[in-house]
Amino acid sequence: MIRSRRHGLGGRRALVAGVTAAGLCAAAAAASTPAASTPAPARAAAGAQADAEQLAFPGAEGFGRYATGGRGGSVYHVTNLNDSGPGSFRDAVSQPNRTVVFEVGGVIEIDERIMVAPNITIAGQTAPGEGITIYGNGLSFTDANNTIARHFRVRQGINGDSGTDAITVVTGDNMIFDHLSVTWGRDEVFSVSNGDPADGASRITIQNSIIGQGLDTHSAGGLIETSGGVSLLRNLYLDNDIRNPKVKGVNQYVNNVIYNWRREAYILGGSQWTSEANVHHNYFIAGPSTETGPFTRGNENFHLFAEQNYHDADRDGVLDGYDVPREEYTTVTWMDEPFPYPPIADVMSPAEAYEHVVENAGASLDRDRVDNLLVREVTSLGTKGAIISDENAAPINGPGPVRGGLAPRDSDRDGMPDWWEREHGLDPQVPGNNADGDGDGYTDLEEYLNWLAA
Repeated sequence: MIRSRRHGLGGRRALVAGVTAAGLCAAAAAASTPAASTPAPARAAAGAQADAEQLAFPGAEGFGRYATGGRGGSVYHVTNLNDSGPGSFRDAVSQPNRTVVFEVGGVIEIDERIMVAPNITIAGQTAPGEGITIYGNGLSFTDANNTIARHFRVRQGINGDSGTDAITVVTGDNMIFDHLSVTWGRDEVFSVSNGDPADGASRITIQNSIIGQGLDTHSAGGLIETSGGVSLLRNLYLDNDIRNPKVKGVNQYVNNVIYNWRREAYILGGSQWTSEANVHHNYFIAGPSTETGPFTRGNENFHLFAEQNYHDADRDGVLDGYDVPREEYTTVTWMDEPFPYPPIADVMSPAEAYEHVVENAGASLDRDRVDNLLVREVTSLGTKGAIISDENAAPINGPGPVRGGLAPRDSDRDGMPDWWEREHGLDPQVPGNNADGDGDGYTDLEEYLNWLAA
């Protein structure tokens, strides 16, 4: 069994230099001219901020890498597993300019959908025990600008509202989702879409996450439909019938693993909208439910740079896929050079991406029972996995248990435990969450949160 590690992989290398706004616009314009009937993708807004801006955290990449979260704001402690009221997660994310830390681990069962405010950092890595699972009607990050969300689970389930997603972003700007485990959506599992790519969200990253088990009869990984730019990096899509994901607009899709789709893995638009995508170094692995190849529904409006996307189709328990040839991508407009989207520090081979995702995707500091089960499906390499309609049936048997634990003492309630403050020369009796003792742009609280997640 793949075992999680509380302190993860260690620090990642710094992001390589990006491109300027002017350079991005010029290069992208030269690379492709969108159809006259559709708005040009907003590439400058989607990823061309100055390199001097602060990364959301070390290892943040993609279009949403500069999200600021709750930096400079207040600290809210989640002290119980209640659906609402003081100390609840719902109350924590209801107001902007907060960093949310957890004194409890376990399952938070919610009835109504939770709407997340802007300028929020959700620091799931602070939850003791096996961390936090939010189970019920899902989360909306619509207009939750400058969100940083890390290391927790959102599991919707059969009792969630029909036609809703486990996580939804309709509109908003500058968000990064890292090491989330998202499952059991009633409509989609994790979508960034409002139906019109020209008016959708911008500068979004979803990285190192699990997006799986959309519930039948509409088992769908997600719609990624915006010209504002979405990066999907090192994620695990699994046990979704369709939309792993479906893409319209500007998309960066690198080092993902896609397992046991049924009818549609990566959907190449299927639309009159102009799309511009870099799709490379991913691994598509057929499972017991898989009926089709990795790419479907392309047309000439989909402008694609693609290389080293591997497909393991034989379900023999051995990772031995082949490099997908151009004719298997269906109809697209081929690009010879990648679009100048945000650089990735360490692009892995498809086989390396498989190893990385299996070990690290999702809320993997302490994987819960459900994620361990899902990862075992993937490592069977074709022999295990299923499209499900009810998470309470075997072998899933619901979201729990999720073990809690005891949070360390934080006398001044600044989000940093007393022992950490003493070890770093800080005063555990004086709140110092917004100080920046070493002048590196991260507050002292962020230094602690980044260390926890490293």
